[in-house]
Amino acid sequence: MKPIEALRTPNARFQGLPDYEYDPNYIESLPGYEGLRAHYLDLGPKDAERTFLCLHGNPTWSYLYRKMIPVMLESGGRVIAPDLFGFGRSDKPVHDSAYTFHFHRNFLLRFVEHFAARNITLVVQDWGAILGLTLPVDLDCYGQPARTCKTLSPFLVQKDEIPLVR
Repeated sequence: MKPIEALRTPNARFQGLPDYEYDPNYIESLPGYEGLRAHYLDLGPKDAERTFLCLHGNPTWSYLYRKMIPVMLESGGRVIAPDLFGFGRSDKPVHDSAYTFHFHRNFLLRFVEHFAARNITLVVQDWGAILGLTLPVDLDCYGQPARTCKTLSPFLVQKDEIPLVR
């Protein structure tokens, strides 16, 4: 299979972001995605009883969850937040034809399998929901007691930000 041509954003572009002082982690060896570097956060105890899998949408990246991550960590959970390819610190495939539903979904399947996360709580937004809510069936969340899945979709706004129609 021919490698996917991609661009890589220099790390210097991510220095000094407010409320985002997390060390980057990268994986380049997922089956079907060899040569592409994916960024992710993996915070909290690796053996936590619960794993929060935070999936961003378009056009965001793991930075979206910067205010929620401390709360999830305080609960004793593990937080894993990947940047989909084309977003944040992950590689950006050059050709638009790479950006398909199956390209992102299969990446997420390989990603979750790699971490062997258990008791997953999906925290999803926008495309993260469209992709993430399809994962439990193929991850066998319902057939393996150690890998259960729940969902949490953050829709947090202050009441003053909601326009009222009278």
